[in-house]
Amino acid sequence: QVQLVESGGGSVQPGGSLRLSCTVSGLTHSMYDVSWYRQVPGRERDLVASISTDAGTEKYADSVKGRFTIFRDDSKSAVYLQMTGLKPEDTAVYSCKLVPVWPAGTYWGQGTQVTVSS
Repeated sequence: QVQLVESGGGSVQPGGSLRLSCTVSGLTHSMYDVSWYRQVPGRERDLVASISTDAGTEKYADSVKGRFTIFRDDSKSAVYLQMTGLKPEDTAVYSCKLVPVWPAGTYWGQGTQVTVSS
């Protein structure tokens, strides 16, 4: 069974940094795309960043370009979201989504809270 566990969330002051981790288990390969999403209560979940299977393609929401970096370490079955220059509007629950080459399906983690406040 494919499972994703996010970690690294917390509270930070504006301008601070956090690194979120998404650890993958239940797969015998690393052929999957991973995306980070965030959601604020009462609003739809928004795509923050994504990384392709071979790490050849990275995409970012305009609101985080230049501040956030997504990267992966397949030896650790993990995908990370390095967040710098955090702003209060970055406050949300951050979740990772995985789409593997196989088995078919889309998998989500439980989410981790990020709060940016002075």
